[in-house]
Amino acid sequence: MDGDLGDFLRSRRARIQPDDVGLPSHGRRRVPGLRREEVAQLAGVSVDYYIRLEQGRGTSVSDSVLDAVARVLRLDETEREHLHDVARPKRRTPAPERQQVRPGLQLLLDTVENAPAYIFGRRLDVLAWNALGDALVGYTQMAPKERNVLRQVFLDPAAADLYPEWSAVAAETVAFLRLDAGRHPDDGRLASLVGELSMKSEHFRRLWADHQVRDKTYGVKRVAHPLVGELTLPYETLSPPGDPDQLLVVYTPQPGSETAERLSLLASWSAARA
Repeated sequence: MDGDLGDFLRSRRARIQPDDVGLPSHGRRRVPGLRREEVAQLAGVSVDYYIRLEQGRGTSVSDSVLDAVARVLRLDETEREHLHDVARPKRRTPAPERQQVRPGLQLLLDTVENAPAYIFGRRLDVLAWNALGDALVGYTQMAPKERNVLRQVFLDPAAADLYPEWSAVAAETVAFLRLDAGRHPDDGRLASLVGELSMKSEHFRRLWADHQVRDKTYGVKRVAHPLVGELTLPYETLSPPGDPDQLLVVYTPQPGSETAERLSLLASWSAARA
């Protein structure tokens, strides 16, 4: 997306203070953080070269220069990967209009009976789920277009009640979408999703402008289910072989915990309703 590289670099240098890198502050500054001249000096490149990079005119930039800039801006591994993605966009095969889940993966989901499990696709579209995963969130009750984590979090009024730590969930999902956008800069559907959410959610606009990036690997999510109460759900994320644009997410409650007992109750209720 146009402007992503410059906006990302400006947001990263704004959080680094001159004192953090051994430079004098020189009194009051018009903008927070490091100046472009200071980043260039510390990275060992000319000021003009770094300015061209922030303006998106450095598509032939080398790995060594990007790594030097990442070091100066103290980027973590995910941010470093994102910098390489947005600095040198790669053309990728567009995702199909509707991603398909292999029958074997759906069977794998269905064999997981004691834990909610899902497969997410590009743009965090929800492609498949098991019975307990559906009982937890209710994707079968949603229209196909609504089966997207971003739309659910920002456009569904019930999301704030479902997620007690809604602000953290919102920030994490936007940070992952930023990472996805860097990997697929020509994705028109992603651009449309960002435009829709930006128009309908001020909170999304603010988070999108922060340019935070975060991968979805593992963590803990709290869910307040209307039937069984609050659940503390650790999760693990795997990328199925042969499907790099799909993610298998399985919640892994501690055996014997209160959450596991409540999930068992939810599974019984779901089975009885089915």
